[in-house]
Amino acid sequence: MQNPLVFRSRRSPVYARGGMAAASQPLAVAAGVEMLSRGGSAADAAVAAAAALSVTEPGSTGLGGDAFVLYYAAKERKVYALNGSGRAPAALTLERVQREGLGGGLPADHAYTVTVPGACAAWCDLSARFGRLGLGAALAPAVRLAEEGFPVGPLTARLWEAGVSKLLHRSPNGLELTVEGRAPRPGEIFRNPGMARALRAAAEGGAAAFYQGEAGEAICAAVQQAGGCLRMEDLAAHTSTWEEPIYSDYRGVRVWECGPNGQGLTALLALNLLRGYDVGRMPALGAQRLHLTAEALRLAFADARHFIADPAFAPIPLEALLSEDYAAQRRRLMDPRRANPQIRHGQPLPGGRDTVYFCTADAEGNACSMVNSIYWNFGSGIVPQGWGFCLQNRGHNFSLEAGHANVLAPGKRPYHTIIAAMLTAPENGRLVGAMGVMGGFMQPQGHVQVLSALLDDGLDPQSALDRLRFCLEWPGGEERLTLEEGIPAGTARALAARGHAVHTARGDERTLFGRGQIILRDEQGVLWGGSEPRSDGGAAGLI
Repeated sequence: MQNPLVFRSRRSPVYARGGMAAASQPLAVAAGVEMLSRGGSAADAAVAAAAALSVTEPGSTGLGGDAFVLYYAAKERKVYALNGSGRAPAALTLERVQREGLGGGLPADHAYTVTVPGACAAWCDLSARFGRLGLGAALAPAVRLAEEGFPVGPLTARLWEAGVSKLLHRSPNGLELTVEGRAPRPGEIFRNPGMARALRAAAEGGAAAFYQGEAGEAICAAVQQAGGCLRMEDLAAHTSTWEEPIYSDYRGVRVWECGPNGQGLTALLALNLLRGYDVGRMPALGAQRLHLTAEALRLAFADARHFIADPAFAPIPLEALLSEDYAAQRRRLMDPRRANPQIRHGQPLPGGRDTVYFCTADAEGNACSMVNSIYWNFGSGIVPQGWGFCLQNRGHNFSLEAGHANVLAPGKRPYHTIIAAMLTAPENGRLVGAMGVMGGFMQPQGHVQVLSALLDDGLDPQSALDRLRFCLEWPGGEERLTLEEGIPAGTARALAARGHAVHTARGDERTLFGRGQIILRDEQGVLWGGSEPRSDGGAAGLI
């Protein structure tokens, strides 16, 4: 492999009027644009991109994972939210885990971390409600990529190599996703006939063919062989849910996120806190701005980890959490001169790293903001024999603390890291854009930093994504503030003086900062897009 990664973007934003797609793989962008060129909607383009990414980035996403969607319907000027996350098996209880000596925490690759994969049902539901071309048409490009093969991207090849060496070489059927036991090299053609068969089954028979057919049986057999307890009844019972999205206003724009069990609430809480500071007048990579942004996120994560869970099991006081009164109360804990070491969750009064993010927009003004993931690199590593995809390890995010809102329970959705955002004008509901940044617990941090670049500084989408980032991390349970290489040394020293445990990420470590995509739409209907310089992807539009 080559030397450590160097990200140098010299891209300009992409402009178009006839539709646009932005994703972390050019072939997925092409699949989305193909749908738009055939008269498809933003939903058709998003499903095509999702499926193509499942083929071209199997370590990050796929049929074994989950999806969350925000869809802007132009005629109604309304944002819809689709929760495509799966639930824990009916036989998986906290008592069972404790009885087997795992009460201190599930290993990330344990079969008990495998929850029902929700992505396939989400694709079907999105296509049925907002698509024009049908599921078969949307999945066709991905079927071609899987059958005929595709050249592997350079960053994808690095992540694939890491996945093989750390996980796939010892995982049930993991060698199916290798080339004679190794990862494919950059530019090497990789074919995945098992994935093609799974996609074709879904295209022909819908969700039922996947969850209740041969693929479902193979999923359950692989999990049970690895020591898990997922059953066909769990797959047959799965449903996506259409839900009300949550929002907050920031700098004249309404920012929409999917509600819990996703962590979009974290980004909104942090934006509410930053609303009290004129950060746009501060140097973008200066210590004061990064300090305030980090403190806002620390407070937001404290609340998120306490409150976010499956609302079917643990009601969440969303109205109170998102109120200005609560933001003002929490903002008093932010010291502009020093990190607060005593941050914990608040008590609002009751009121009425491996993922793909992509977005699409069509000529009529519809837009889709979507995120699809199997969680860690290659998820659990468990591959249903003969089907060419890994199963996610989302159950690793459950708490094993009795009484916690997010405690493991049968049929429950876990705290979910993947989030997508949509932007509208508060006064009339006009679409402003779709955006997101993938990457585990980096995601709300990426949302906040990129949105601040767009809305506080007025940057174009590409420049906003090019800007260097930071990430709050908790390695070994200890917090540190990791800065991307290139942030001034003086800023790092000043942040350390404020009490932050500062670390600088270089080379391959910089994949920590996520991969974002943005499509904005102006009042003339012109689309302008940007794509993450830290990935293999891009943005493309139609005339």
